[in-house]
Amino acid sequence: MNDEFIALLRGINVGGHKKVKMADLRDLFENLGFDNVKTYIQSGNVVFKSEIKDIGFLEHRVSKAILDYFGFEVPVIIIEGVEVKRIVDNNPFTDAEDIQANKVYFVLLKRRPTQEALDVLSSLHFENEQLVTTPACVYLKCDLGAGKAKCNNNLIENRLKIAATSRNHRTMLKLLELLAD
Repeated sequence: MNDEFIALLRGINVGGHKKVKMADLRDLFENLGFDNVKTYIQSGNVVFKSEIKDIGFLEHRVSKAILDYFGFEVPVIIIEGVEVKRIVDNNPFTDAEDIQANKVYFVLLKRRPTQEALDVLSSLHFENEQLVTTPACVYLKCDLGAGKAKCNNNLIENRLKIAATSRNHRTMLKLLELLAD
């Protein structure tokens, strides 16, 4: 039986750099032997099924295929569908107004950071921003929006010393919906 996964690509189609058409990305995943491949918006969200369950192997395989096909490297984070559901279900920022105003973000981590790094990140405080750290995700609420946030993806990556990518609440719900199709 094939397991469901979500691949999150960081830094494609941003400011005209690392352009990837979603149809080409779907084709690439299908050519790698993945099933039920679906993409969502232009920022590199791919839902797929695979017999292969080794996430590290999947990430390496997809990264290499992107480099070979498109000619550039991008960070790839792959998460099991059940883990994405757990992450969304455990979101501490559930105020409907904040969600509707696009103030709630999920910073998804490539691997588990050390507890020490999580503790250091948790100790940081920024005006108009709140964060809750877990080993799989850093939940952010940015009252002024992500574009003005000081606690952003780059800061989190630097403090935790691991790759990460951010998605808003709406995108996370859409990815879960695609998993259910």
